[in-house]
Amino acid sequence: MRMKNMVQNQTQTESANKKISTYLTLIVLIVMALAITAIFISVETYLVAGDQLAALVLAGIGLLAMTLSLFLLFQSRRQTAQVKIEVPKVMTTLECTAQGCNSKTVREFQRGDYVYKDVDIPCPKCPTTKQMITAIYKEVKEKEKTFNV
Repeated sequence: MRMKNMVQNQTQTESANKKISTYLTLIVLIVMALAITAIFISVETYLVAGDQLAALVLAGIGLLAMTLSLFLLFQSRRQTAQVKIEVPKVMTTLECTAQGCNSKTVREFQRGDYVYKDVDIPCPKCPTTKQMITAIYKEVKEKEKTFNV
């Protein structure tokens, strides 16, 4: 069940990234269309009216908008490819409640687990006794460990 929830969360995260990317792409395309329009108007202003200053300003605005929109488009594509959310693996330690038995069992966290909870799972060494949750922790990967020298 936990894996199913993790897969659903990943799918929702991926679809959210795609939606943001789609909206961003739509906005960028609109800005690009306006930039091209500004460039065409600047050419028309220069050829028909002969106003060099207005044509230069419109061309500058059009080129600046075109450059910024292309930059934003490429950056957003690269950034969405780099975004990856990793759900940490949470583990639960079960210990036998019998005094002579030192059996420990580690399993994945299940919803409803808490420390000192008696679990109906029998001990592997002495099947007549139950186990108790003694620790809940996140599994740390080797690359996450940092050592200060």
